[in-house]
Amino acid sequence: MAGGDIVTVTEPNDGVDAHVEIVGTLDSSVAAVRWSPDDELLVLVTGEGKAIFMSRDFDVITETNFSPDDLRRSKHVSVGWGKKETQFQGKGAKAKALRDPTIPEKVDEGTASSQDDGRCSISWRGDGAYVAINHLQEGARRVIRVFSRDGELDSVSEPVDGLEGSLSWRPEGNLVAGVQRLAGRVDIIFFERNGLRHGQFSLRASKEVPDALDDLSLEWNTDSTVLAIAMKDRVQLWTMGNYHWYLKQEILCGPYDGRAPEIVWHAEKPLKTAVITSGKFHLFPATRYSCAYQTADAIFFDEYCLTVAGGPAVPPHDHGAVAVIDGQTVKFTPFRTANVPPPMAMAELELEWPAIDVAFAGDCSSLAVLHQAGVDVYTLEPKGLRLSKPKLVRSITIDRVSVYEECPLQVAYSGSSEIVVLQGTDLEHRILMHDLGNVSNTGTQWLEIWGGPITTVFSSNGGTIGLDRLGGLSHISAPELTPLRESFPTYMPWASFVPHGSELLVFGLSRNGQLYANSRQLAKNCTSFLTTPSHLIFTTSSHLLKFVHLDTVEGERGHHPKSTHDGIANDGRSRGST
Repeated sequence: MAGGDIVTVTEPNDGVDAHVEIVGTLDSSVAAVRWSPDDELLVLVTGEGKAIFMSRDFDVITETNFSPDDLRRSKHVSVGWGKKETQFQGKGAKAKALRDPTIPEKVDEGTASSQDDGRCSISWRGDGAYVAINHLQEGARRVIRVFSRDGELDSVSEPVDGLEGSLSWRPEGNLVAGVQRLAGRVDIIFFERNGLRHGQFSLRASKEVPDALDDLSLEWNTDSTVLAIAMKDRVQLWTMGNYHWYLKQEILCGPYDGRAPEIVWHAEKPLKTAVITSGKFHLFPATRYSCAYQTADAIFFDEYCLTVAGGPAVPPHDHGAVAVIDGQTVKFTPFRTANVPPPMAMAELELEWPAIDVAFAGDCSSLAVLHQAGVDVYTLEPKGLRLSKPKLVRSITIDRVSVYEECPLQVAYSGSSEIVVLQGTDLEHRILMHDLGNVSNTGTQWLEIWGGPITTVFSSNGGTIGLDRLGGLSHISAPELTPLRESFPTYMPWASFVPHGSELLVFGLSRNGQLYANSRQLAKNCTSFLTTPSHLIFTTSSHLLKFVHLDTVEGERGHHPKSTHDGIANDGRSRGST
């Protein structure tokens, strides 16, 4: 408790009521507290600036006072530190045009942020060997101190102007994330364990809630792939690739009531997160496709998954088109004719809202981008063998009672003239269908279908299929869902289907690498797969690329499909352009 009491609560069991006990009381208040990842150590920071390391039985192991003298123990070397006349400016630096670029124009002195709330934050490294404490040193500056597991001071952060109290140590251990507030922008900055700066990126404020960045907190997920940033009424999920930070999802949590949402990542499922607000406990999807809430009536358990928004692999429409979500920007590149290295792109589509999902038409003639307000449809016009820059042709709104309660989750094409949107609410999922041939842009043109347990939709030229949490499949067509006789033995986060003769081949990949064709298991070590009209192509954890003829997949259950390695089939025949 903030007043200094340490209270344990034993949960009720076998008819025995919960037991509440005060195991100790500190003389001063408690500013922050956090268990180590192995639950063997408890670190408390008091209001007087003291770190207390306790065992799991609340026995004090060591105590450390925060002192301004700690800052002198910093081992950092800054060329620009000290008086100007003693700084090394470099040869010819007196002339502005010849100024030495290695010398910083301004050296931070640790000036406090104008919106610093004085909070103290604690974050452990993933292996529990070190702990970082972000504390506002009275009369000095805000400091991030790194302690060993034994309570020994290891390092102190370098001075940073505008540093605030949020803190999260990446479980891999290479970066500690913090918040820096500057004039006109807010940055997420990173430190190494030795306290030196190591990169940053700027946050993007919402036009609807311009003050959303006033209250921030950070939390890495357990496998260090996603950094969640909680703002006043939303949570943003950021990932990094090619040395660029992408805003992948923005989750609206509810109106701000004086306290920003609190983020908790699942300890075993890296892409499942819970967001706690004063009015509700939100369980957000571990599939990109379904929003999950816990209410008095129902609990939905889903998680996000990382997927590729790519165009069709069917000639002559196989342009290698890929769309990458980055907040209110969608980066589009047809890699068959435009070999642009990420994070650059051939074209960047600017949106009014952060993108949620992207889908390509089966003939690669159009592109649909789902966001909080609706769907933007872009046309993809071929110029010979090339695709031109996408042009916005339709903006279709989705009427909702509340942007916080009704969450668009996924978009897909059903043929080339109809789009399908999966939408989640507190108690159910709904499927909305819109005919692109209808010239009206109003939300009343959506046809609503009750989706029930459907959590994922995927499509091809053969239509659109919905997948439920148990692996059941249903064909989506107005006015209702039609269950299919094909099914998976369990839920598959990644799925695709191919009409093959009179049969429907549905392929799915589970999170533990099991690849299925309908209910038949094809591989146990699959890492990714792609389907064409005649082949299944997949990669394995053994770094092999395998090509499977679809006629062997639909053969007898005991017959093993023929696969190829490095372009040569098991039966000796060459597999050229595939």
